[in-house]
Amino acid sequence: MQVMINGEPEAIDEKDVSISRLLAIKQVESPDMVSVQLNGKIVARQQYDQQLLAADDEIEFLYFMGGGA
Repeated sequence: MQVMINGEPEAIDEKDVSISRLLAIKQVESPDMVSVQLNGKIVARQQYDQQLLAADDEIEFLYFMGGGA
């Protein structure tokens, strides 16, 4: 299955890949600190196990940083 991850085309060889599984496949550090946008919409963290990817999906991993002056 071909998808876009952070603007880059990626081939995923597994079937029925959830967002949780994708985070593991991509070896995302601190996945509990990452928000995921799927086709322009933020996915609720409690849906990561149930939300399956489809061919041509666009996924963005969003990392939020704290800071300020």
